[in-house]
Amino acid sequence: MDLKIALSGELPARCSDALAALAPELGMVPAAEGVPVRGHRGAALAVCCDGASVTIEWAQPIQFYRALSLLPRPLAACDIREEPCFETVGMMFDTSRNAVLRPDTLRSFLRKMALMGMNLGMMYTEDTYEVPGQPYFGYQRGRYTYEELHALDDYADMLGIELCPCVQTLGHLNRALHWPAMRRLQDNDEVLLADSEETYSFLRQILTAASAPYRSKRIHIGMDEAHGVGMGAHLRLHGYEKPYDILRRHLKRVLDIVNELGLSPMMWSDMYFRLESPTNGYYDGPMPSQQAVDAVVPGVELVYWDYYHMREAEYDEQLKKHDALHAPTVFAGGIWTWCGPAPDYDKTRTATLAGLSACRKAGVPLVFATAWGDNGAEANLYTALLGMQMFAEFTYHGSFEDEWLAQRMRVCCQADARAFWDLTLFNHMEGMRSGEFRPVNAAKMLLYQDPLVQLFTKDTQGFALSRHYAALAPRYEAYAAEGGAFAPLWQFYAMLADVLAKKCVWHEQASQAVVSHDTALAKQLADGLTETIGAVEALRLAWLSLWNATNKPHGFEVIDGRLGGVAARLDTAQRRMRAFAAGECDTIPELAEPALPYTLLPDGTLDGSYRVGEILSACKIDG
Repeated sequence: MDLKIALSGELPARCSDALAALAPELGMVPAAEGVPVRGHRGAALAVCCDGASVTIEWAQPIQFYRALSLLPRPLAACDIREEPCFETVGMMFDTSRNAVLRPDTLRSFLRKMALMGMNLGMMYTEDTYEVPGQPYFGYQRGRYTYEELHALDDYADMLGIELCPCVQTLGHLNRALHWPAMRRLQDNDEVLLADSEETYSFLRQILTAASAPYRSKRIHIGMDEAHGVGMGAHLRLHGYEKPYDILRRHLKRVLDIVNELGLSPMMWSDMYFRLESPTNGYYDGPMPSQQAVDAVVPGVELVYWDYYHMREAEYDEQLKKHDALHAPTVFAGGIWTWCGPAPDYDKTRTATLAGLSACRKAGVPLVFATAWGDNGAEANLYTALLGMQMFAEFTYHGSFEDEWLAQRMRVCCQADARAFWDLTLFNHMEGMRSGEFRPVNAAKMLLYQDPLVQLFTKDTQGFALSRHYAALAPRYEAYAAEGGAFAPLWQFYAMLADVLAKKCVWHEQASQAVVSHDTALAKQLADGLTETIGAVEALRLAWLSLWNATNKPHGFEVIDGRLGGVAARLDTAQRRMRAFAAGECDTIPELAEPALPYTLLPDGTLDGSYRVGEILSACKIDG
């Protein structure tokens, strides 16, 4: 039953509208005869209840809505005080890796952020927003209209959340630059051509369009992973120049535009470190050289992003390197949603706790979570909610205990935290040791592993794959049976576990059947693929339904093609195994070839494979 509350005192602007939006999830409704709830603007967040009335102290509007979510239910006496260790805690929404979130989905996330107490939403849009005069920018990608973004900004503001644009102004622009009409702007396939007036005209257009829908003057201008800058068209036109010189000159031109628009920029910091790394890496180089320091342009915040390290001391070291650049630094951590259909919460938990602990100690004012959708956005973004809760609870408590996270997930998301934690079981199983920078992602590897060209046979030898996934399927059936908004999500994972269990029966025995010339086993395996192919099709339809409920329709054609390919190859494997079982051929060469290790390292750890092209075949897939 909803708790009736009667609001009075100092309240956030548009509080009644916000409470109406939050009421279904918060379980509270305004009523004159309700429990008196008096607001008071103060220095921090406090909730005091004597069992009959409530006083809420808040310093920011977002804290008022978090405070409401902290009230005991049923109402009981309490005295709760929280002081955030970061001024700003945010969530970046990746809407550039094929999955463009529906506006209603983003509103759902914003409501949950309000209850969590997260006060910054960041819209990562490489080319997924409209730019007048640039018809190919975001063409057939589900780009947002000005009206959609402006309405989202209004909604976020109502809830006390700042929404801001995040764009790219140098690298990460392949999907825009690959069109023939845009190639004049290329330095290479990913990177804009610096020092071209056409480029700066284009950047003025996109920065104007990207910032126009938002109240916020904050803008993230990207600038990360601009690999090969100055080594493509720029080299042919101007000859060789030091990349630092090109970066500084280009950044100054970008900031000229940003300043004219009255915006406050931040940018990813990695290019200041990669150019001096022996591996072109971000974290393995020395302290920044004077050349790197000189390349930094005043007036822009640097975003130190790190989703990988597992120990606080490693983050301490990277923050010291950033201090040497003499620019304000903020931090981006990661919720590991980019490793395939299921996220990795073991990695997320360890890296997040270490990273945020270092940031608190260093006095970093702003932290935010990323949840990238690399290689097709296969993990539904709702799976990131537990990671968002981690960031929120650390901000207000300086830690996150599992029991407290579970309580908060029930309140803020109406969700069972166990179902989120258990998603890691899709990628890891007993005895499997994972690489630190590329954690093993068994679900993706095994879903797309070819039934004939089995590249991971040696890597996964000795693991009870089919038994593991067969046990996981009923666990997610049970989570789905609990009902609620996430039932379709958990049903999808039950179906994914079922497909993996069936497919792994084949992977575990197909080579054995061929090498030992066991025609009875060959016939059994071939016959079993009929059911597996049906399960893959059922999974595809469930995935389609889930995608359309969460995202705009664009982008699912990629997953359609992938799962269609899985089904087609299973059909081919079935035909060939039946021919082998019937004595129509002596062998199946792909299955008879001795297996070699692929991502298995000499120390026994297993790296992940994050791109479908490196999973499907030893042959090149595209090009």
